[in-house]
Amino acid sequence: MSAWTERLADGLYLITPEQADTEALVARVEALLPARPAVLQYRNKTLDAAGRRTQAEALLRRCRGAGVPFIVNDDLELALAIDADGVHVGRDDGDVAALRARLGAQRLLGVSCYNEWSRAEAAVAAGADCVAFGAMFPSTTKPGAVPAAPELLTRARALGVGVVAIGGITLENAPALVAAGAHQLAVISDVFEAPDPCARARAYAALFASGDACSTQ
Repeated sequence: MSAWTERLADGLYLITPEQADTEALVARVEALLPARPAVLQYRNKTLDAAGRRTQAEALLRRCRGAGVPFIVNDDLELALAIDADGVHVGRDDGDVAALRARLGAQRLLGVSCYNEWSRAEAAVAAGADCVAFGAMFPSTTKPGAVPAAPELLTRARALGVGVVAIGGITLENAPALVAAGAHQLAVISDVFEAPDPCARARAYAALFASGDACSTQ
């Protein structure tokens, strides 16, 4: 069992949308924290380093207050600087073993494996706590992403680490991914753009029969 599966509940892996307005982004995330996502990943590809740090620090404070683990996307230096719970990296973000050494044993390390089984095996051997596969379905966030088969999720359970599905996930297609073996479902638009984001997040949690949910008032 990896640190990922020991420390994170199964459920919604919530990823932040691209938003330059920090106050508005924090408000959107705060509204979802009572639904207790399994983890929040901060992702922003458009802001400069100072802007990303401002947003990340503000979100980290809220997540710590709510007891929600906080992961930084693709930026090891930022994750270390703010003492995030971990980092998630892709193909071009450095050697996994070197990243593991920099992070230390206490922080979480997730690795995107796309549709590549060999990459997942290598990532786990190098110290990854989590492997993410996708796009499971056509994705508006990454329209050019290669498709990945749900069978990879089932196979990856034998690796003994966290298994995350990502890409085009909606509440309607999510049950098949849970059945295939995903520990968490990584979602942006289907939660943040929903008419009632908190209710949507609660519905994802219910797919895993997980606990705390936000108020329906």
